Amino acid sequence: MDVNKVILIGRLTNDPVNKKLKIGISMAYCGLATNLFWKNAKTKETENRVEFHNLVFWRKLADIVEKYLKKGDKVYIEGRLQTRTWDDDQKVKHYKTEIVVKEMIMLGGKKKEESNKEMAVEEIVIEEE
Repeated sequence: MDVNKVILIGRLTNDPVNKKLKIGISMAYCGLATNLFWKNAKTKETENRVEFHNLVFWRKLADIVEKYLKKGDKVYIEGRLQTRTWDDDQKVKHYKTEIVVKEMIMLGGKKKEESNKEMAVEEIVIEEE
């Protein structure tokens, strides 16, 4: 048995871009940033590393993402890895690894630039068929 499953919590790096395919199916894509924090053993200072991920949404989930999400929003996603390849005009092969999202929860909460006021946490679970 093989498993191809990704679970991430992070913030969108750009507003989702929605497209309607010729066959009538909606798709959307955007970026997601996740952070890894650790304490440096020598300096005792907290350090971090940011990873950037490419997300792809299909059908109803794509429509919801376009309507409700924007750059900076925090989300929980579950999906699978998919790598595409193509050759450009100069015959150079390119690779792009994406996460095809199957489930998503929109997470409320404060962003760094927001005030210290209390904010409600909103969770909406969406499962793609």
